Amino acid sequence: MTESLTRILEERFGHTEFLPGQREVIGALLEGHSAAAVFPTGGGKSICYQLPALALDGLTLVVSPLIALMKDQIDALVARGVRAQRLDSTLSADEYREVVRALRAGELRLLYVAPERFNNERFRGMLENLHIALFAVDEAHCISEWGHNFRPDYLKLARFAHDCGAERILALTATATDEVLRDVCASFEIAPEHAIRTPFYRPNLRLLTTAATQGEREALLVKRLRERTPGATIVYVTLQRTAEAIRDRLIGAGLNARAYHAGMEDDERAATQDWFFASDTAIVVATIAFGMGIDKPDIRYVFHFNLPKSLEGYAQEIGRAGRDGNASVCELLVCQDDLNTLENFVFGDTPSRGAVAELLDAVFELGQSFDVSLQQLSASSDIRLLVVRTLLTYLELDGYLEGGTPLYSEFQFQPQKSSAEILAEFEGEPRQFLANVFRRAKKGRTWFTLDVDRTAREIGADRGRVVRALEALHERGLLEVRAKGVRQRYRKLREPESRADLADSLHQRMLRRERSEIGRLSDVLQWATLDGCQVSALGSRFGDPPKESCGHCAWCERGQGALELPPRPQASIPDGLWTQALALQSEQPEALAEPRALARFLCGVGSPRLSRARLSSHPLFGCLREVPFSEILERERLEHEARD
Repeated sequence: MTESLTRILEERFGHTEFLPGQREVIGALLEGHSAAAVFPTGGGKSICYQLPALALDGLTLVVSPLIALMKDQIDALVARGVRAQRLDSTLSADEYREVVRALRAGELRLLYVAPERFNNERFRGMLENLHIALFAVDEAHCISEWGHNFRPDYLKLARFAHDCGAERILALTATATDEVLRDVCASFEIAPEHAIRTPFYRPNLRLLTTAATQGEREALLVKRLRERTPGATIVYVTLQRTAEAIRDRLIGAGLNARAYHAGMEDDERAATQDWFFASDTAIVVATIAFGMGIDKPDIRYVFHFNLPKSLEGYAQEIGRAGRDGNASVCELLVCQDDLNTLENFVFGDTPSRGAVAELLDAVFELGQSFDVSLQQLSASSDIRLLVVRTLLTYLELDGYLEGGTPLYSEFQFQPQKSSAEILAEFEGEPRQFLANVFRRAKKGRTWFTLDVDRTAREIGADRGRVVRALEALHERGLLEVRAKGVRQRYRKLREPESRADLADSLHQRMLRRERSEIGRLSDVLQWATLDGCQVSALGSRFGDPPKESCGHCAWCERGQGALELPPRPQASIPDGLWTQALALQSEQPEALAEPRALARFLCGVGSPRLSRARLSSHPLFGCLREVPFSEILERERLEHEARD
């Protein structure tokens, strides 16, 4: 077996030997065990499922949140003669049909999907008839509530893997503390002996930390970029507008730079990515939307213009440098002015206790079995959509609700032939069934809209049959089909003894998460100003034994002494402005009565209710961006006590 694995590695992937940890992970999978791989960025995680996909009988299903990863890996696999495909929203109708055809014909070895794909009932139905030999979950740290990038959709992946009969599971991540790894293994039932962690330490990366004020930071970045030997460079920033502003500054300085962020059009992002790949001197100024899953080995520089949100995120981002083993520089420009923006992201996600209570009332008054639009719940309770998902997931984990397969409230279709021509391809009862379905579709200008549930009731058919019929016509090229209005299904398992107590408990849970995320920001500053080897400290966080010194971090190069930072800027709350804010709160009690709602508004952090009240364009929106969120909350508390 060892010889055959090495042969596959060389013949199909062009490598003559395994990287550390790869053989152990692959061996466990081929023996029928589930496994976890915690390898640093660039440590060869993808081989751990790509190679078994060729050795196992059945499909390898790869779940990844990174569309860029899917596209790049699939292109490379197809070039090596491996049948791999993806299902995502970027596919055309013809491309989608071809993937489904190949999947059902058993022609694919690997299929890449995003976690959200499991919200598609058509996809879930498709999996029921497939032989899934390996269920691989990339970015598996997202399953941990205490990880740096918790995603509630990930908590359900273990159940999905079980439901589709996957024979083994592989969980992969580059950044898992011991606590997070325990969560991952518990969720996917991975034995501790099959959780393989390889060293974080990479001697070719030079880690620098430089103190900078907000006013001097841009000039310092330009200076660094001009002084260095040219090489492919990523400059990470927090905000989309910062990416564009820094790009313009670099272009003005004669540097070859482009921006990349989630607010750009898909084709513009793709063009920027292709441009970066093709150049050994390109500079991309990007939010963290760039770089995940992108395997460019010769990135020579990674600059953090803004503070990262966590050390885990920082470790992932610097891990994109120097994958070819050659020397690379990673420099963090440390400026405490960034803290307000980063903290606002965290505080803005924490709902008020009243909002949590509203959500519980809405959910537990919906009946024993129900389906609900999470977007509508978000709007009615004034809780961000991702947080609504998180709270509902908690209710599932605590045994109050049981989630079902999500469904779409309506489908739209565009016939590729006349209805008469489509019906002519069927006979008997199937033809009559389709005719009944077509008669209940409402015609728009170019698309027909079908309420699937109402149609099923009116014609006395199972809802699933209506959906399967549309899917079959789509696959045959007779209809162009798209689904709309996703609704999540639930069954109530038990009522809370006290909704008030449950609201208190969930709110406290969200506050603990808030403290945890704020703590991660504090960890970044503590690490940047550490009086000791920074590489050793960072490695220790991810399970590496501590070293006395690495010789190539900022602290080691300075010889001694911690980095000294200018103090965090202090901004006051003008009394006149505060009076205006309280007056507006009285005028807009539905949107601003809660203390956190007013604080979000003044810090420029949006919410569903603020948008509905059109307060995001009010002159006071964001007027206290320079004031810490916690200080605004404290001012409100003192005002409340004074009134009492």
